[in-house]
Amino acid sequence: MDTISRDCHAFGNRLPTAELSPELADAADVLSDQLRSQLQRMSALLERDVEKLDQRFQAKLEKQGYLAPQRTALAAITFGNAVRILAGGQPALKFIEQVEYSGRRLAKLNLPPSAIVEALQEYDQLLTARLRKASSDPAQQANFQWVREQIHFCVILTLNNAYYQVREAETEAFYELFRVELESHNLEELLRRFLQTLMGVCGADAGELGLLNAAGTDWTFVASLPADQNPVPPVNPKLNLRAIAKPKFVDCRTAPASALLDASWKTKYESCWSIPLSKDGKVAGIIQFGFRSFYEWLPREQELLAAAAERCLMAAEKTRLMEHLAASEEQIRQLAEHMLHVEEMERRRISRELHDEAGQSLLCIRLQMELLESELPEQEVESRRKLREARDLTERTILEMRRLIAALSPAVLESLGLGAALRQLVARFQRVHPIRVKLSLARLGGLPQKIEVIVYRLVQECFNNIGKHSKATTVNVSVSSADGVLRLNVEDNGVGFVVEEALARRDSFGLSGMRERVALLGGRFRVSSSPKSRGQKRSERGTRISIELPVAENEVIPAGERAVALAAARTSHEAPVRRRSSGGASPEDNPGAVALMRKLAGAGVSIPPRQQQREQVTTAAGIKPTRAYRPVRTRQ
Repeated sequence: MDTISRDCHAFGNRLPTAELSPELADAADVLSDQLRSQLQRMSALLERDVEKLDQRFQAKLEKQGYLAPQRTALAAITFGNAVRILAGGQPALKFIEQVEYSGRRLAKLNLPPSAIVEALQEYDQLLTARLRKASSDPAQQANFQWVREQIHFCVILTLNNAYYQVREAETEAFYELFRVELESHNLEELLRRFLQTLMGVCGADAGELGLLNAAGTDWTFVASLPADQNPVPPVNPKLNLRAIAKPKFVDCRTAPASALLDASWKTKYESCWSIPLSKDGKVAGIIQFGFRSFYEWLPREQELLAAAAERCLMAAEKTRLMEHLAASEEQIRQLAEHMLHVEEMERRRISRELHDEAGQSLLCIRLQMELLESELPEQEVESRRKLREARDLTERTILEMRRLIAALSPAVLESLGLGAALRQLVARFQRVHPIRVKLSLARLGGLPQKIEVIVYRLVQECFNNIGKHSKATTVNVSVSSADGVLRLNVEDNGVGFVVEEALARRDSFGLSGMRERVALLGGRFRVSSSPKSRGQKRSERGTRISIELPVAENEVIPAGERAVALAAARTSHEAPVRRRSSGGASPEDNPGAVALMRKLAGAGVSIPPRQQQREQVTTAAGIKPTRAYRPVRTRQ
């Protein structure tokens, strides 16, 4: 036996191992020339008794409860099968290949490795008894024992690899399904890729996936592979829910057409695997795989497909919910955007009414009091004093109303653009708060109306928060536009705050409102703050808000075009008077101006009359009127 061990060298080296798997090559390495020689001797002794050994082995397995497919696969990995292969003149490696195939089959039959070892021990007991009768030579018995141990080692090595291959394939299948679930963009893509993955796992020639509508009346093909059918065949009208309610192997040649999703499969394929997609005990869909040969599935494959079908249905429900959620979010976003537009329009309406009605009325009251004061006799000192106080109060009310009008709807934003509006906002802020503000405007150019409004409101909200809470002494504001992105940065050296707590508060809407405004335009909103702490320098604390907003080039209206359009608007509003007085041209005579006006109207830019523009700009800038209000008269 020692001589045999020393003389062992790879029998597999004589074979074309480049075409073999590494595991089969490792098993072949165990087979040596001496081992092959002993195998030949044992084959000569056992050739006539192999069939009897197999029959007795099969009887024992059947008595122990092994199923017929399991007994067939176990018989293929016994020493008797190795003897049969060698007696037939085939190489010993052929036996290793059969062991690997039968091992994968046993793994899919859900037979545990321990049961395989026990079955091989049963066969070994039968073989030992037969070898004792065939030869009484102790040296030969020792050699035979060594050969059996080597063959047993090869079988166990190959079986371990076969089981590993099956489990690894299952793991890779579920990993691929998980990856498909993450990467798919819609329900149709998800189900198509699910079907494609499962076809690769099963080795199927075709696959189809159909879904049943909510009412349970109509079927639709969601995925059909291979995608060589154009148009996609209709769903079998004879499809019966009872026939597909459970996982089933279908013999296409003999099965009724009611069990097939596609009726043409009866002539195209020989066998079919059918797996229902069930929800709450009801059939919601079905997956079927077609095979050109008769290929009956094994228990492990059935369990894998059942689990995959359950995951497929869950992923489909999740994707459908995500699509509904995305549609709802888009609807909410559009509604929020519309509400912001309505809010801006309402601000403009209120500011116009305050200016045209309450503002003019207060101006008239002030003028009437001034007239009454001038008409009172000099000796009515007390009455003149009271009128003067009332007039001063009226003037302060007019100034406050002008401030409210400018805050509600800054006319300078529409007339002169974002840069002028921000300068005016900074000037008003500095008049109220003793804070040094540095404003930097770089490369703004023409911007869409909604971008300008959003940026103005964001800066306005930042100034409100700084004035109320920050206790800052310096504020830096920078606005720039480049590469289709507008960037806004607001930084102060105030006391700071905890960002997470501020965003989580339900009674505070400043930061949350800013974040939502930015999100509506698809921008990015970042806020960082360093709360005040002991020993910290003022320069090391404060708050910084960074905002990036995408600017669509087709929405940009250059400032020059806006000025031309405003001029055209003034012509349009005053055209009737000019035609009667001096024969001026109407705006229809200038097609370019009309096109610009339509472009501005499409972008949401409202164009007020010239008189209203002049009044809004002067009131927004805080310019006090120098003469009494007189209505403009036109010549008839």
